[in-house]
Amino acid sequence: MSSKVYCLAQFLPKPGQEQALFAVLQGLEPNTLREDGCLQYRVTRQIASPFAEGTGFPIVFNEIWADMAAFEAHCQRREIVDFFNTYCLAEDGLAADWNVCVYSDEPEAYDRPSLRAV
Repeated sequence: MSSKVYCLAQFLPKPGQEQALFAVLQGLEPNTLREDGCLQYRVTRQIASPFAEGTGFPIVFNEIWADMAAFEAHCQRREIVDFFNTYCLAEDGLAADWNVCVYSDEPEAYDRPSLRAV
């Protein structure tokens, strides 16, 4: 178990905008991967498989952060705020919808040991 935060940031592009939105999201990877708390930050696109026929948004960022503070700091970076303002919130943006969720691998009542020196 850990204090890691797992984020799935899903995007539904407007009709005909999937490639453009994917390219914009790829552009966020280099600077984000430089963040101290970023362990993984990879944009992916849905592909067909007879073994995975579920439905969902066709573009998903798979993110792993060292902890909640690192994730929340990332969300406040100017580049990320500008992305959401320009491509999600703006009337002429590329995304029709989006869904960002965070997860933990710890059970709810996990008795995490303290690492402080005694």
